[in-house]
Amino acid sequence: MSSAGSPEAGYTARMFRLIVAALAVTATACQAPPLLAPGGPAPPTEDRRDPLPGVKLGVDELKAQMFHVSAGKRLKAPWPNGARVAVGLSFDVDNATATLSTGNLDYEILSRGEYGAVDGLPRIVRMLERQQIPSSFFIPAASAVLHPGMIELIKGSQLNHEIGVHGWIHERLPLLNNEQEEQRLLNQSIETLTKLVGKRPVGYRAPSWKFSKWTMGQVKAAGFLYDSSLMASDDPYELLLDGKPTGIVELPIERILDDAPYFGGNADGSMPSLSDVYEVFQSEFDVAYEEGGLYLLTMHPHMIGHRSRVAMLERLVQYMKRKPGVWFATHEQIALHVKPLIGN
Repeated sequence: MSSAGSPEAGYTARMFRLIVAALAVTATACQAPPLLAPGGPAPPTEDRRDPLPGVKLGVDELKAQMFHVSAGKRLKAPWPNGARVAVGLSFDVDNATATLSTGNLDYEILSRGEYGAVDGLPRIVRMLERQQIPSSFFIPAASAVLHPGMIELIKGSQLNHEIGVHGWIHERLPLLNNEQEEQRLLNQSIETLTKLVGKRPVGYRAPSWKFSKWTMGQVKAAGFLYDSSLMASDDPYELLLDGKPTGIVELPIERILDDAPYFGGNADGSMPSLSDVYEVFQSEFDVAYEEGGLYLLTMHPHMIGHRSRVAMLERLVQYMKRKPGVWFATHEQIALHVKPLIGN
């Protein structure tokens, strides 16, 4: 053993003191706020936003918020050629853009989005050709740029499918929360799709169906014929902006008539029973048929485009076709049909 005065004992003591000092510095650093470079970002602060701001508002303030974007005149009239119901099938061709917009580079998730371009969309287009059903495709412009073959596939059909605007990269507009940036992305989306399609889109669907406080004004200024993002009615209606008519037709959607709650998102594809989804979709159609109303389905090629799910969708289409007086149309055709009612 080394004696207390030996060199080995001195070395051991020095190392012990160094280790203790290092541990003390580490503990202090963990507790202290991070040092910031001059001009750097401020340290994060606790979010102390009021969780219930609405309870402090007066009635006029609540009205201003509630009716900034709201439902105006209901646009319900007889369908063409005596049809009992109008059916609009729509496909939001998001693929992986919603994931890319957040900077998430998890390639398992990205590949599931890419499935929409590789297999999902072609399978859907083939089914629509077999059943001779014109449909509407809302495409984030970045999705079209990443997989331009999708545009050619849709345009190549003899059914005159419609292509509409669905943001640039499926950006969530309330989260973006920037009027100038939202306008830039809308302009970029319109310009890109117009170039790729050869026709300026007339229909708009907000990414994730989410409006910011500027969205409605920008959609109106862009001259869109219709929007299809909101849920205030089962049937078409005119949109109001701050209580004033916009001249824009709303073709309302609904989450129970969307494949995402059943096959994507939080469900993560876990819905095991296609028959349950089919029953919801069919029941909604049956009531729309009895009411002489509008029936819109929202679907996503990377979700509905799998084999068994397209088979389910084709079965639903065949069921609807067996009913007399069903008008299958694009969203543009439906909006053009009801638009004259705005002036009446």
